[in-house]
Amino acid sequence: MLTRNCLSLLLWVLFHGGLLTPLHPQAQEILEAQPRENVVPVPGRRSSTQRVKRGWVWNQFFVLEEYMGSEPQYVGKLHSDLDKGVGTVKYTLSGDGAGTVFTIDETTGDIHAIRSLDREEKPFYTLRAQAVDVDTKKPLEPESEFIIKVQDINDNEPKFLDGPYIASVPEMSPVGAYVLQVKATDADDPTYGNSARVVYSILQGQPYFSIDPKTGVIRTALPNMDREVKEQYQVLIQAKDMGGQLGGLAGTTTVNITLTDVNDNPPRFPKSIFHLKVPETSHVGSAIGRIRAVDPDFGKNAEIEYNIVPGDGGNLFDIMTDEYTQEGVIKLKKPLDFETKKAYTFKVEASNLHLDHRFHSVGPFKDTATVKINVLDMDEPPVFSKPMYTMEVYEDTPVGTIIGAVTAQDLDAGSSSVRYFMDWKNDVDSYFTIDATEGTIATNELLDRESTAQYNFSIIASKVSNPLLTSKVNVIINVLDVNEFPPEISVPYETSVCENAKPGQVIQTITAADKDLSPAGQRFSFKLSSEASNKPNFTVHDYRNNTAGIETRRNGYSRRQQELYFLPVVIEDSSYPVQSSTNTLTIRVCRCDSDGTIQSCNVEAIFLPVGLSTGALIAILLCIVILLVIVVLYVALRRQKKKDTLMTSKEDIRDNVIHYDDEGGGEEDTQAFDIGALRNPKVIEDNKIRRDIKPDTLRFTRHRPPAEDNTDIRDFINQRLQENDVDPSAPPYDSLATYAYEGNGSVAESLSSIDSLTTEADQDYDYLSDWGPRFKILADMFGEESYNPDKVT
Repeated sequence: MLTRNCLSLLLWVLFHGGLLTPLHPQAQEILEAQPRENVVPVPGRRSSTQRVKRGWVWNQFFVLEEYMGSEPQYVGKLHSDLDKGVGTVKYTLSGDGAGTVFTIDETTGDIHAIRSLDREEKPFYTLRAQAVDVDTKKPLEPESEFIIKVQDINDNEPKFLDGPYIASVPEMSPVGAYVLQVKATDADDPTYGNSARVVYSILQGQPYFSIDPKTGVIRTALPNMDREVKEQYQVLIQAKDMGGQLGGLAGTTTVNITLTDVNDNPPRFPKSIFHLKVPETSHVGSAIGRIRAVDPDFGKNAEIEYNIVPGDGGNLFDIMTDEYTQEGVIKLKKPLDFETKKAYTFKVEASNLHLDHRFHSVGPFKDTATVKINVLDMDEPPVFSKPMYTMEVYEDTPVGTIIGAVTAQDLDAGSSSVRYFMDWKNDVDSYFTIDATEGTIATNELLDRESTAQYNFSIIASKVSNPLLTSKVNVIINVLDVNEFPPEISVPYETSVCENAKPGQVIQTITAADKDLSPAGQRFSFKLSSEASNKPNFTVHDYRNNTAGIETRRNGYSRRQQELYFLPVVIEDSSYPVQSSTNTLTIRVCRCDSDGTIQSCNVEAIFLPVGLSTGALIAILLCIVILLVIVVLYVALRRQKKKDTLMTSKEDIRDNVIHYDDEGGGEEDTQAFDIGALRNPKVIEDNKIRRDIKPDTLRFTRHRPPAEDNTDIRDFINQRLQENDVDPSAPPYDSLATYAYEGNGSVAESLSSIDSLTTEADQDYDYLSDWGPRFKILADMFGEESYNPDKVT
């Protein structure tokens, strides 16, 4: 850098005779390309224009970035031809960074950079220069714009912006297989020098991989790299600028490369023979063992399929692949029996499911191993000779009859005796018993097929040596039928015949039913009983297909002569012993039309007029009902009218209130109401007739005994009440009557003060004190007060 600054200073000395001499050769070339002349008015001369040499022209300056000197970095010099060096010209600077980044000496025009610059931060600055007369402050030259470019130095190393990288390549790939391309970025100026020219190289990862120095493409460098040997590789890549020359800056990144798996390895059994031990009691379908072939590949390339090679015992077993562990699971297809066969041997083949055609030449991708299975003897329960027993017995078989037997054996090497017993589940099992030693089944009760036709129960067999080892078998006993029930006529038991029936006419087809379980081909025969064969009314025609027809034997039947006929029919079955029964069929004579359609079978219809239809009968009955309703309504209205004439108000079972529309003269008015009952009984006229009611007939006057003067009012009222209760002339309803008495003719005289002739002061109530404690309050109120002088005011 110092050498470059000295060279710049030397060039300036050589070319300082111009107005402005650039420091860089490139600037000189640009300066020469600019117009060199300008029309400038010269003061004090003629007005005509003249061409003068331009003295205020430049294009750009250069300044080094990252300058670290102690003095400000010299950039260049401004000079005008009008400056005679006497201090009359002043130079000014404006624009980007003027005063903060760049300064100018106003007298000499020297420009300096006062701080270090970074091209990557700002590559150039645009400024404006001006030459001004010191005295007049007027511009001596037109203002001109120029650029100061920051000249690049190699101060940035290459960087891998996308690192670190992850890549993969299939194993066993050939040399030169593409892996990945890396790219480094240098922030220096790519147009100036070699600061940004990057070269790639591998620092770590050889000899497995290589990289192109210019493009950064990574490729495999070794053939047949095996994932099973090494799967992960870490490659260190370097990018160096200055074309990789000495002094260039470098940056590194890491590339993690994984070899992906291919199916280049066949499965292999770790041993040639597998030994398994299986209990003979193993259930069918259960897993009895596992074998495994090893495949160093990964994922689907390691998936293995197992198959049993046909051979000794292979048909008793099956094998399948566990998709999680890739093991071969051997399962049992048929039951094992130690007493029958103690060992089995077969071969198992393991092969890959997904093959790679590139490695077919390596050999078959499968392996074979031998499996030997030893059956272990186990203490097993007894085994019945049949999976199920079916027996038959006739109903009503005597109790204790043996109907069959079950058999179970202990098949183990050390054979043990067997005991039998019934598995009691319900009361039905009590119909049979079993011999514990022989296994014979006998009846325990009488059987009835019509009640239960089949029995289903279980028999359990256990070993005497180990009673916990048991086995169970189902036993079905079918109860056979015995012909014990005679056949009977199926419904209906009643039929009808028309009065106008002809001889040989079938009036009913009958069938038979038998409660017994009729065997195939059961036949029923029908015939008349011997006592009915001689009667000429009906006959039975057996069709010999378990049906028969009831036929007429004469022309016409009369309901007036006989309404019902009873026909005894004998039915026999064909089983042994033969059972028969006599069934009586009721035949009713009915009136029919000419087509044989029944119109009426009732007895009452005989006495109805001939030709009177059912609709006419209904109409007659309806008229009778209407007439009865009218009569009932008429009688009810008559009764209601008579009752209204007897009573002017609504009847009440307790009182009869009689209304009077005239106004009387008070208590003494006896024309509207007889108040004789309120007077002294002694002055009541004996021949006085009651006027509180309207008598239907004249009645005799009742004589009442006079009440004593000192008779209590309550006794008097009760007496009068009893008299009215036993009076035969009293009306059949209650009459409002007053039995209290007071007034002028009364012994107690009037209790009212209205008719009193004397004043309150003339009254003497001292006699109230003699009436007892009940009248003490009245005596105190109306009695004579004692004189008290203290109360006189």
